[in-house]
Amino acid sequence: MEVRMRPRTEGTQRCLDFSLQTAPRTHTTWYRDYLGNMVYHFDIPGRHTQLTITAESLVELTPPPPLPEALPPTTWDELDAAVRLGDFWDMLMPSHFARATPLLAELARELDVQRREDPLSLLRELNAGIYATFAYMSQITEVDSPIDDALKRRQGVCQDFSHVMIALVREWLHIPCRYVSGYLFHSSEEHDRSEQDATHAWVEVFLPNLGWVGFDPTNNLIAMERHIRTAVGRDYADVPPTRGVFKGQARTELDVGVQVTPTEAPPPDEELLPPVEWNPVEVSSQEELQQQHQQEQDQQQQQQQQ
Repeated sequence: MEVRMRPRTEGTQRCLDFSLQTAPRTHTTWYRDYLGNMVYHFDIPGRHTQLTITAESLVELTPPPPLPEALPPTTWDELDAAVRLGDFWDMLMPSHFARATPLLAELARELDVQRREDPLSLLRELNAGIYATFAYMSQITEVDSPIDDALKRRQGVCQDFSHVMIALVREWLHIPCRYVSGYLFHSSEEHDRSEQDATHAWVEVFLPNLGWVGFDPTNNLIAMERHIRTAVGRDYADVPPTRGVFKGQARTELDVGVQVTPTEAPPPDEELLPPVEWNPVEVSSQEELQQQHQQEQDQQQQQQQQ
């Protein structure tokens, strides 16, 4: 079994602590893949009917610098120059789940996906266009569903929307684009479409002078401090949270639970202490304080003599 659940340490995100426990218990080792993801792996050779994997992390997130509203039109030339000099081949080529199809070409014409204006403005528009075009609906697609399943129904989950955006950005805009697996902190002030007790997926696009910028087409968001990255890859095939094989004849069921909570959440109003009433005190001069201190010493000596 391979597990990719440890949050990455990079940029404005730091993984301060991580623990991985299994039942049945087993010895776990790890390695770092070529994209910098931490991959834990283990074997359970003994007979068992259930496997439980529990991963706990403590992550420090700081808000990234705010993005500009737009970039200069010359950014397209800077992007092409960076691609020629950089190692972006994997994030530009079609991958297992993110590849062009006739249905995707229809969506590209519908959303007018072509180079114009500047890359950042166009990506914001594409992010919002996928959000408006597709309805969030769980159990419509599977983890191994091809991209056309979501395109036919115009429904799916975060994995489907991310694959659609990646394929459009690579094929029609020729911008390096990668898949991000992780978690999303859901707050009461936000109206996220994605499910709270599940993993999340979004997209990162490389832009000159900005680096990898996250776009969340499921919720029409720019990925900020609520997005916790665990792994990046060409698409979901590179970064499944768990992947493994078992020997034997059995029916299998997979249950997933995710809980993301802030470590420094403000206490509820009923737990707040009442305000302290401060009584003003007249401050005496230095000479008066010395006289008061001498009087206290005299009184203590008199009491001791008595």
